Amino acid sequence: MNASRRARRGPTAWVTALAVGLATLVSAPAATAAPPPDEYVALGDSYAAGSGILPLDPSAPPRCLRATRNYPKLVAGALGADLTDVTCGGAETADLYDRQYRRVPAQLDAVTRKTDLVTVTIGGNDNDVFSGAILACGSLGGLTRGYGSPCEHVYGDYFVDRVEQRTYPAVRQALVDVQRRAPRADVVVVGYPWLLPPQVGCYPELPFARGDVPYLRDLQATLNDVLERAARETGAVFVDLSVVSEGRDACSGAGTRWVEPLLEGSGVVPLHPNARGEAGMADAVLATLGS
Repeated sequence: MNASRRARRGPTAWVTALAVGLATLVSAPAATAAPPPDEYVALGDSYAAGSGILPLDPSAPPRCLRATRNYPKLVAGALGADLTDVTCGGAETADLYDRQYRRVPAQLDAVTRKTDLVTVTIGGNDNDVFSGAILACGSLGGLTRGYGSPCEHVYGDYFVDRVEQRTYPAVRQALVDVQRRAPRADVVVVGYPWLLPPQVGCYPELPFARGDVPYLRDLQATLNDVLERAARETGAVFVDLSVVSEGRDACSGAGTRWVEPLLEGSGVVPLHPNARGEAGMADAVLATLGS
């Protein structure tokens, strides 16, 4: 084909292509946003259950202390999802597999191939590490009237080592098993908001010695770190609350804090999120999901 023929055919071909493109554009259905997840299962412990926030969910087992305003219910309401909430106060990772109480079945039983979204907050109760550290450090802090770092002196790396050596592999395996049960679900691991400020603390509302405040905060940071690592290695999404909950710990003012102190707090269960904290956790989950 010579240059003159190419020149004569060029505009005609261009017009034809444009007409076809316009026809395709007109006839194609308009793009629509992806529908929200239909089947949402919430797994986890008291931080997910909202234990201590009133009113309690009347449909939940009483011993679970599951609130009507916990973050799973707030997330489900925002997404328009059908929620199966099996969170339960005091749950350990092992309770995802086995019955926690007589009428509280294994939480993983709620996860099926039809599940679209799973949120998980678990690990804080494993091996009694965090509760053990709170009790131990609180007792020693009382003996020293809030001075020194007696808990770190006595326990050293004991608690951190147990989180890294026991909690991490247990949570990682649980996430693998969640994904096996619900292969098409989005799995979201929600971390724990800060319980303590970086330094000093607020003795006696939190009866920890000054030097043990950063020690306990480091323990919580380690817990969140292993949750993030387990999520990353299994293809789950991690919701990091360290930034959004900074300055909202149990030593903060009543109108600011997300977590209630041991003494002079308003929560039924101390050192647990209040309604403001659960709402903040829900916002962080929704932001992570892009909703």
